Formats: sequence, C-alpha cells, structure tokens
Amino acid sequence: MERLLAQLCGTDAARPFPLWEGDTTGHCFTQLVLSVLPHALLAVLSACHLGTPRTPNYIRPFHPGWRLRLAASFLLSVFPLLDLLPVALPPGSPPGPLGLEVLAGCVTAVAWLTHGLTLWALVHSPRGRSRGPLALALAALLPAPALVLTLLWHCQRGTFLPPLLPGPLGRACLLILQLAAVLAYGLGWAAPGGPRESWTQEPLLSSESQETEVAEDGESWLSRFSYAWLAPLLTRGVRGELRQPQDICRLPRRLHPAYVARTFQAHWKEGAQLWRALYGAFGCCYLALGLLKIVGTMLAFSGPLLLSLLVGFLEEGQEPLSHGLLYVLGLASGAVIGAVLQNQYGYEVCKVTLQARAAVLSILYRKALQLGPRRPPTGEALNLLGTDSERLLTFAGSFHEAWGLPLQLAITLYLLYQQVGMAFVAGLVLALLLVPVNKVIATRIMVSNQEMLRHKDARVKLMTELLNGMRVIKFFRWEQSLGDRVKACRSQELGRLRVIKYLDAACVYLWAALPVVICIAIFVTYVLMGHQLTATKVFTALALVRLLILPLNNFPWVINGLLESKVSLDRIQRFLDLPNFNPEAYYSPDPPMEPSTVLELREALFSWDPIGISQKTFISHLQVKKGVLVGIVGKVGCGKSSLLAAVTGELHRLCGWVAVSGLSKGFGLATQEPWIQCATIRDNILFGKTFDARLYMEVLDACALNDDLSLLPAGDQTEVGEKGVTLSGGQRARIALARAVYQEKAFYLLDDPLAAVDADVANHLLHRCILGVLGHTTRLLCTHRTEYLERADVVLLMEAGHLVRTGPPSEILPLVQAVPTAWVEEGQVTDSGKSLSVQSLNRATEGPEVEESTSGRLVQDESKSEGAVALHVYGAYWRAMGSGLAIAILISLLLMQATRNGADWWLSHWLSQLKTARNSSEEGPASCSPGSTVVFSPPLLLFASRSLYTPVFKAASNGSSDVRFYLIVYAAIAGVNSLCTLLRAVLFAAGALQAAVTLHHRLLRRLLAAPVTFFDSTPSGRVLNRFSSDVACVDDSLPFFLNILLANSVGLLGLVIVLGSGLPWLLLLLPPLSFTYYGVQRRYRASFRELRRLGSLTLSPLYTHMADTLAGLPVLRAAGATYRFEEENQRLLELNQRCQFASFATMQWLDIRLQLMGAAVVSAIAGIALVQHQQGLANPGLVGLVLSYALSLTGLLSGLVSSFTQTEAMMVSVERLEEYSCDIPQEPQGQPLQTPHQGSGRLTQGSVEFQDVVLVYRPGLPNALDRVTFRVEPGEKLGIVGRTGSGKSSLFLVLFRLLEPSAGRVLLDGVDTSQLELAELRSQLAVIPQEPFLFSGTVRENLDPQGLHEDRALWQALEQCHLREVIVAVGGLDGELGERGRNLSLGQRQLLCLARALLTDAKILCIDEATASVDQKTDQLLQQTICKRFANKTVLTIAHRLNTILNSDRVLVLQAGRVVELDSPSVLRKRPQSLFQQLLQSSQQGAHSLPAGP
Repeated sequence: MERLLAQLCGTDAARPFPLWEGDTTGHCFTQLVLSVLPHALLAVLSACHLGTPRTPNYIRPFHPGWRLRLAASFLLSVFPLLDLLPVALPPGSPPGPLGLEVLAGCVTAVAWLTHGLTLWALVHSPRGRSRGPLALALAALLPAPALVLTLLWHCQRGTFLPPLLPGPLGRACLLILQLAAVLAYGLGWAAPGGPRESWTQEPLLSSESQETEVAEDGESWLSRFSYAWLAPLLTRGVRGELRQPQDICRLPRRLHPAYVARTFQAHWKEGAQLWRALYGAFGCCYLALGLLKIVGTMLAFSGPLLLSLLVGFLEEGQEPLSHGLLYVLGLASGAVIGAVLQNQYGYEVCKVTLQARAAVLSILYRKALQLGPRRPPTGEALNLLGTDSERLLTFAGSFHEAWGLPLQLAITLYLLYQQVGMAFVAGLVLALLLVPVNKVIATRIMVSNQEMLRHKDARVKLMTELLNGMRVIKFFRWEQSLGDRVKACRSQELGRLRVIKYLDAACVYLWAALPVVICIAIFVTYVLMGHQLTATKVFTALALVRLLILPLNNFPWVINGLLESKVSLDRIQRFLDLPNFNPEAYYSPDPPMEPSTVLELREALFSWDPIGISQKTFISHLQVKKGVLVGIVGKVGCGKSSLLAAVTGELHRLCGWVAVSGLSKGFGLATQEPWIQCATIRDNILFGKTFDARLYMEVLDACALNDDLSLLPAGDQTEVGEKGVTLSGGQRARIALARAVYQEKAFYLLDDPLAAVDADVANHLLHRCILGVLGHTTRLLCTHRTEYLERADVVLLMEAGHLVRTGPPSEILPLVQAVPTAWVEEGQVTDSGKSLSVQSLNRATEGPEVEESTSGRLVQDESKSEGAVALHVYGAYWRAMGSGLAIAILISLLLMQATRNGADWWLSHWLSQLKTARNSSEEGPASCSPGSTVVFSPPLLLFASRSLYTPVFKAASNGSSDVRFYLIVYAAIAGVNSLCTLLRAVLFAAGALQAAVTLHHRLLRRLLAAPVTFFDSTPSGRVLNRFSSDVACVDDSLPFFLNILLANSVGLLGLVIVLGSGLPWLLLLLPPLSFTYYGVQRRYRASFRELRRLGSLTLSPLYTHMADTLAGLPVLRAAGATYRFEEENQRLLELNQRCQFASFATMQWLDIRLQLMGAAVVSAIAGIALVQHQQGLANPGLVGLVLSYALSLTGLLSGLVSSFTQTEAMMVSVERLEEYSCDIPQEPQGQPLQTPHQGSGRLTQGSVEFQDVVLVYRPGLPNALDRVTFRVEPGEKLGIVGRTGSGKSSLFLVLFRLLEPSAGRVLLDGVDTSQLELAELRSQLAVIPQEPFLFSGTVRENLDPQGLHEDRALWQALEQCHLREVIVAVGGLDGELGERGRNLSLGQRQLLCLARALLTDAKILCIDEATASVDQKTDQLLQQTICKRFANKTVLTIAHRLNTILNSDRVLVLQAGRVVELDSPSVLRKRPQSLFQQLLQSSQQGAHSLPAGP
C-alpha cells in the first residue's frame, strides 16, 4: 500500500503521504483529501437527486440563477479535462505526477457532469420553484479550498513570473477559470428562486399532479438509500402544511392497494389458507430480506474487531501504514454499510408489512361483501379489521428476529468461549436464571395491572356519577365527602400502581446490573479454573456480555409476538372460512316458467340459520306477475320480512326452488329498519348513480321530501349523522324509499315503509310513489296498515312462517283486521306522528349546528397537541414530582453514569499497569501476536496519561494477587454503580408516583371547586377524558418514556465528557454536529407528529365503512353497489396507507442520518488518529477510549430523538391536566364568620330577603331574574309559581350561590350571603331537587354521605317517607342501589331525596317540585309529613301541581324573571285578573279534561 501510494504521489516510500511541504499543504494531500473526496461526495449527493421525478407538460423559462449554475457546472466538468493536456505533454507540468493528476481530473469531471445533469433534472421538477437542496449547493462549494491551495502553490513557485512556461501558465489560468466558475455557481445559488405563479397557473397540470409527488418511484438508488425524495414532505411538515392526507406523498406503485390486491388475488382462492396466499404473494421478497439481516448481524461485530486491530496498530507502531489505512477504511465502510443495510432491512420489512396489511384489509372487506346469511357481529368484524390484522402483521418484524437473535447469541457465545473458555458457562447460567425471575416479576406486574384497572374503572365510574349530579352535590355541600370517595378509589389504584412501578424498577435494575454481575462471575470462574486473567480478556468479555444481553432480553418479546400473530391468524382464517352468498346456487339457473312471471317459488323452505333451528318460512307455491302490486299481511312475527329476505337471498334456502326474472338487474329494496349512510341526503338518494335533475325532483315529490328539505339548514346537501341520527324515523324511511326509487329497478321489495309516517304522508306515498312513479313495476309491499292495500292486485296472508292464503284484497283483508279499528288506530298514529315529525324536524334543524360547534371545539383540542409542548408544562411536572425528589433523581442518574465511566477508567488503569509490568518483564510480544483471537487491544480504555496513575498504583507483576486486587476494586466500583442504578430506579418510581398523586389531587380539588356554569358549558366526556386517558398516561406511559429519555440524555452527556477529556480538540466537532442533529430531529419531529395524527384520523373512516357495509349489505347487493363500495374501501385504505408509509419512511429517514452521523464521527476520529500516528502524536489509549465510546453514539442519538418525541407526546396529557388544574374558574368562597364560636347555629330564625336581585346567565341573554325583591319571615311557608322559564329555579341557584347575582343581594337573618363561606351558607339550607340524584353505593351512603347520623335516625326518616318496606326489600341500609339508583323507581328515588332533607337541621328548606313522579295519595301523605316535620322552619316550595301550595302562607308569582304577585293564596284567588288564578284555572281544566280523553 505504501509503495502504491508513493508511486501515485511521487514521494519517498518512507513518507508516502506528506501533509505539509514547505509553506503549504502537500500536493498529494490536497488532491486526494481536499479535492477527490469532496468531488466524490458531490457526485454521490448529486446522484441521489438525479432521478427526481420530472413534471410532465411543464414549460417555463429558466431563472437566471439556475442558468448560471448549469453553465458553471458544465464548464467545471470540461476544465479538468483541458487541464490534463499540459500534464500529458512531455516532460509534464508541475505540480503533480501524471497518475495523480489524471485521477483527480477524471473524478472532478465526472462529479461536475453528474451535478449538471442533476441540476437539469431539478429545474424540471417542483424543486425548480426554489434554489434546490441546500446540501447539494454546499457540497458543490467544498472543493473550493483545494483550488485556492493549488493556486497558492503556483504563486509560491513563481508560475506567473518570467520565464513564463506555457504548461504551468496554462494550468494556472485554467485554475483561475475554475475558481471563477465556482464563484459564479455560488452567485447563481444565492440568487432568489423563480416566481411561483407560473407554476400554480399552469393549466396543463392535472389535479393529481398538483396534489403531491409520488414517493420513491423514479428515484435513483442513492436517493432511495438516503430518502432524499422525502425532502418535500418534510419541508411541508416543518411549515405546518401537513393538514390532510392529500398533503402526503402518494404511494409507490408496489404499495398501492389496487396493485397489492391484484398481486394477492393471483395467489388467493376461496377456502385457501391465508398464510399460504400471503407467502405466495410476498414471501419470496420477505425471505430475501433475511440476507440483509444476516449481513447486518455480521457487520455488528465488525466495529469491535476492527477497533481492536486499529488500536493494536497504533500501539505497536510496527505494522505498515497500509494496514492502518485498511483498518480505518474498514471501520468507516463497515459502519456505513452496516448502517445502510440495517436501515434498508427495516425499510423493506416495513414495505412488505404494508403490502400484507393492504392485502389482509382488502380481503377482509371483500369477504364482508360476499358473506352469506351467517355473519359475525359488527364488533367482531371491526376487531378483525383493527386489532387482529395489526397483531398478525407483527409476524413480519418477529420472524427474522426469531432466528436472528439466536444467531447473534451463538456468535457472541462462541467469541466469549474463544476468550475465556468454559468459564463463560457461569455467566450464561446466571443470565438464564434471571429469565424465570423476570417471568415471575412480569406475572406479578400483569396481575397487579388487572387489579389496578378494576380500581380505575370504579374511580372513573364514580367520577361519571359525580359529574352528572354536580348541581345536587353543590346543593348538599358533598364535594368533600364524594371527593374523599374518589380519593379512596384513587388510593387503591395507586396502591396497585406502586407495586407495578417498584416491580418494574426491580426488573430494570436486574437487566441493567446483569452485565457487570455476569462479568464478575466469568472472571472469578476463570481464575478459579487456574487461568491467568489479563485485561484483554476482561475488556473482551465485558464487550461481548453487553452484546449478549440484547438477544436474551428481546427474545421473549419476539416469541410473544409470534404467538399473538398465530392467534390472530386463526381468528381471521375463521372469518374467511365463513360461507359466501352464492347466487348461482341459491337461485334457479332457469327463469320462471311463464315469461310474464317475475318471481316464482315452489316448495321453498327457508331459515335464518343453516340447519333450520330457528323459525322456518315455507312457501309451497308463489307466482308474481310483472307489473302487479302484491301486499303481504299478517300478525307480528308471522314471517312477512322473512319472505322478502328469502327473495333477496338473505336466508338459508334449505330446499325448494326460487326463480327470479332479470336477476342481474337487481332489486329496489327498502328495508324495515332504514339504512342511511353518513353522507348528504342527496348522496344517500343518488347512491352512486349519475344525477338526473328531472328524475331527482320527481323522486323527491313522490316520497314527500320537499317540505322536509325546505326546513333543513342546507336542503338536500345537509349532512345526516351516522345511521341518520339527525333525522326522524319517518324521514329516514322516506329517504331509504327515495334511494330505492331513484335506482329505477323493475322489481321492488318494500318492507313496511308506511309505518313511521302519519296518515297524510302515507296517502301521499301510496298514490304518488307506490301507485304513481312505481306503478309500472312489480312491487311486494309488507305493511300492518291494511287500509292502504285495497288498491293491491294480490294480497298474501302469512301465518307462523307459512303462506296460508293468496287472493284479492276483498277476500284477504277482512280476515286480518276490521277497517274501523284500523281507522281509529290511524287517527292516533296521525296525531302522534305529526308531533313526532315536528320534534324531529326541529332536532334535525338544530343537529348540524350543534355538531359544527362541537366539531370546532374538538379541532381546537387537537391543535394543542400539534405544536411543541411549552416549557412551563415540564416545570409543572417537576413541581408535581417535588423539587427535592426530582433533584435526587438527577443526582442518582449522574452518579450512575459517573460510576459507569469510573468502572471504565479503572479497567483502563488496570490495563496500563498490566502493560507496564508486561513491558518490564518483556512478555508483551508473546501475548499480542497478529494471529491471536483477541477482540480488543489492551489499551482500549484510558482516561488520561498513564503517568498520572503509575506512581500511585505501581505493580511489579501481573500475578494473581494483583488480579485479585484489581478485581476487588472493579467489583466495588461495579457495586456502587449497581447501588446507584437501584437508587435511580427506586427514586424515579417514587417520583413518578408522587407526580401521579399530585396531578390527580390538584385536578380533582380544582374541579370540585368549579362553579355550576362550568359543568353546564363543558361536556362531561371532556372532563372524563382527563380523568381516564390523560391520568392513565401520567401514571404509566409518561414515566416509561421519560425514564428512557433521561437515561439517554445522561448517557450522551457522559459520552461527550469522555470525548472531550480524552481528545479535547474533538469538542470542535460538537457545534456543527449539534447544529446538524438539531436540524434533523426538528424536521423529523415536526413531520412525524402530524403523520401519526393523520394516520389516526384516516383509520376511523375504514372502520366506519366496514360497519356501514355490514349494516347495509342487503341494500348494497340489491342495488348492485358492491363494486363501488369496494372501490371506496380501496380509496380509504390508500389514504391510510399513505400516512402509515410516510410515518415508516420518516423514521427510516431519521435512522439513516443518525447512523451516518455516528459512522462519520467514528471514521473522522480514526482517520485523524492515523494522521496523528504518522506525525508521532497519537496516544493509542486515548484513541481506543474515544472510539469505543463513539461506537455507541448512533444508538444514543436515535434513542434520544425517539424517546424525546414520545415524551413530548405524553407531556400533552400533563398540559391538559394543567389546563384544568389552573384555568378552571372557581366559586367565590366569601369570608368566614367573624364569630366562629357560634358555629352552625348562626341562623337562629330563618328569614330570607331578596333585595333588587338581578341574574344574567350569559352576556347577551335576557335577565333570568330582574330586580327581584321580597322577604320571607322566619317559619313562613312560601309557594313559588310561574310558567316555564319565569325564573323559579333561578331563585334557588342564587340563594345557594350556585350562581352569583349580577346586582342586588340576598340576606339570611340580615346577613349578606356573599359575606359567608360557601360551605357555611349551604349547611344552613336544605333542598329537595326536582331531579333525584343517587350514586352507586348503599342506601346509607346515599342518605348520609358524611356519616353524621345514627341508623335509628335514618330508619325514622325512611319511615316518614313511606320507604321502609322498599329499603328492607333491597337489603336494608347496606343494600346496593345500583348505578344512579336504578334499583328504585323514579318516584322512590324522589322519596329518598326527601328523606335526606328530613335528616337536616337546616332552618330553611327549599322544595323544587319534589313529588312530580309520585301518585296523588302518596303526595298528600308527604305534604302532611313536610308540614309536620318542618312546622317551625322556613319552607320555599316551587310547584307545578298548584294544589300542593294552596296551604302555603303566601304565594310568589314570577313572570319573565320579575315578581308580579305576592300574597296569600286566598287573596290571590279572589282577584279577577290574578295570574295565579289563571294558572290555577288552567291546571284544573287540564285535570278535568283527562278523563274525557279516552
């Protein structure tokens, strides 16, 4: 190698590669390092973009900047060739030999030619709108220093001074021209890009080409390896332009669902095994990836091996320079090739996984379209689509790992055996013994996790009830007691979580401490076997044991993934094995015997199950002529719908003959339960058919939809909800009928479309639709409303699944039902139907507005998680954990890393002492022969100059006593490291638990103190989401990823410290490396966040589409729309696959860059070390130390980005919790009593006075209370009446201070309520609410949540409310009432709430229509109880039954928030214009009219 280098450079073999010649760099160094390498880099980067897809039909003049760069590039490709002419002329022109100049010139020409072609491709692509990639421009400017140095050499040699020689002068002039061209190139790049308008206004561009670029296709192999084609997508991510799936690059052809489906269908046939079809379609490609896996696994061992050889070369200094160059090149190329192969393996596995995913999801949907009558539940099918398909595809990642990890394990064990012989068995046994220990810990964690989930369910259930009854809880001041119940559930949950966290900490500690323990076991065994332990073996064993841990740790997860895949494969296979609907076998191949017959059945027996267990439908003979209207009647459950289902093939045909004329044209089907898609009304009616305005208007008129559409906000463009929830039942039935009519079929099956409409609409549908538009078709009409079948041609009478009679309406209809009864029922239906229709229309009108506002709120919530998490959120988590505990965690982390580095230092010191002793006894050459199997050279790890430590620990020999001494010290350091690791794990678990406790406690405390208006305006689901998923994230997911993030951060810090202390000049690389790393991770995080979000958003439509398809399968088949729905599924799948593919590609984009950054650092350190060695400056120990640490740089950088991204995503939950913990408004608490010794007896009289009270719920709304003024004397009974919305309940809200008045004040015994504490105020008041609130728990807990009363008092209150027998029946005071008291009737719940009020000692009782659901007799008894029990207390009663307040002392009449009347009932009844008298008369008239109704 030295001879070849000397010949190439024209130098002496002793110094073949001089770095410095005279006053400038050596010419050979300038040409090879500063010229050839940058040009090679330029060629490689240019080739990455050479295959940039062109834009067709794109005509646009070049911008001057692009022209200048193109011209400069092509000139720079010509100048080096011209430069070779003077060199080739004898005797040759300096400065270099012919071979070197030809090599440099040819590489330069090829590089600039490649770059010019790349610029030509870029200017014809979307990149032409800008300057193009920045990296490409920077690479083009890298060769400039070589040109400047060469020009400097010419100046120093006097090339421009006489005598002027033509050869050197010509070369110098060409050199100046090259510098000018490079300068022109830089100016061309600096010029701004061309205008964007010409691109966007190009009319020849299709919408598809405007949408986004195609991923990967058309790109060069270098572009594919570097993922340069992802640059536009990542740029859109950084700009925040990834807002919808269409913003993502389109799938390459190989991954497009249509292409994948065709490939898979070629290997799939009905009844085949899914795994065989997948193997046939994608197996060969997938198995070939195993070769990449093998090579990548082998290259994983190349780093330590080549590092050992390189350090040995630097230490001995006896090998030729060529060996050092080969080691450096091997280390660099091994790192780069290994990075590329591992990255491409992961990328290709992802692509095969996506192909298999598209195939599985497509075949599942196609199978759903082909299912026969036997179908699984929709939920099960959706589980197959979501959970099982994803678990099945984990096989792709697990299979190669299943053999790759054992292979890696075997190689590691073999190399370990080569070092320490059979002593490695001791460490292996220890590692294998830890596996069952880990299994026991995992089992305990799983059991504790199940118990924790049970407690979590109880807590969330209690929170649901608490939110539903918050108004009542505020009335009764139960926030504290119910909050304590929530805290008790949370405490039990945290108990289980504590077990999980500490077991998890133990598991982490065991695996973290395992390498050191195994090494010590191996070393002790090795010494006890009588061998001499050297530091070489120590380092080698330590390195190999670290490689051993990964397969041992990962293998159980791999096996678990394979087993889960097998279970899901079996579930999917069972679904695919379900029988298909086969029209050829179901229907007779021959048409009906008579040409005029449309449908004919003979001896046909049908059933809903394949063996006929359920009710059967038997048709001995039925013949339906063309163009007739056939009515089908019978009792409920007689088989009318089954007959129609039998015609459409939705039943199992057990025997008989079914013939349908024109079967291929399909049916017009309107099912009994209308099937409506989540789309506009027009789309539902058109159902994929072309819009025909005349036909469409005719159908709308026939189905009586014009009036409905005029009331809807957007007419027929109104979006109806899922299953048409925003429509009434009649509207859904008519839209389904309109869809069938619009299809223009010849044969219609109508299953009771008149049931959900009133009489007028039913008459309209009959005459304008069934007898009108459809008058020329064949119609089978099922209905209970027999009066509409008098115009039928034939009527069929069904009974118990049999067709018992056929005939004209005059014969059949009298057998079913008498006509007068039908008309009476119709009248009832008409009335209720009209009122229902009005209500439904109102709801339909309001529905979309509600949905829009709700949608807007949801989008705002999502947008909070899109950007980076604010710094104060991390501060909130720090405070929740506790500053002391957080600092202790950081200190333990730093100690753990310091002791880990200290252990490495001790090994390096041991190494230096052994080497010193070996050199003094001249034993070195024997133990370090080139042919030995040593993996690591002795001076592998060394912190600083060994002279610092040699005097302290001087060793005369490396005998067993020294080995024992070094082993003891190493074990001590390792023990301290182990303790620090354990301390860190335990402290972090404690910190995570403390943060979980604090955040939940703060959230609950703030929520319980929120005003009622917050709960009225905030959906309970939004609050529950924080108490369930966000709290779960803070409990479990966030600590997991934060732990990894902290470990990676401290590891990276330790690595930087080691690099800086070992070779300080390497810190100069830190700023550019940090800048590059920041840019890379910023682009990755910005895009990856949005891609994951879009992936989730595009997954929901797939599930919805599958559910819609299964629900409307009969309609789909009848209309012949299955192909269109399959195409729609392909479209939805393609959008989701785009997001999945882009996410995978973005991860691989990050991975290859981090891998190459690590490889570049390692290569740079090795190369510089080689240069230093040639100058005699290299310290082999320092180089070994730095390189050994640099080898782990890639893993640390990759782990840091991924863990930070995940931590940031989890921190969104903390942000959401903090939002509620800090921003929720709080109830004004008021001031404590100035005389606390009076305690709860503050209200001694019970007078209530309102003084000019004004209440406004929200700005812009009218006053709910408008200057209300009245006074209630102590012990007075006041009735409060008024129409709905008059402000009655608002009085109680102001009295209890659930709402603060806008003006005025409320006095209790002359004390302003705003001056009282809320708890104190509400303790003086009692209320019986209109809506009874009970929570799940016992009778005792519901009656007395605070536990203030004895059982005797509880039973007495129950007896006074006539509930004793009921409570005894449910189990006494400890009997469970069920969720929201479902074990009691509504009236019994109201009585239980009355019993609560009887237990209070309050001076003022407020009753809000508390006996509305109680019968009259019980109501009278209760009124007597209230009068007796609260005889000497002030009672305010809101009443709708005015007879309940006729015995009141006075009556307060409200109207529009104002007091209009206040006097005794007798006085008010005597006033002729009294509003109270009018209310009383209207209620009495209503009561008298009730008996006349029937």
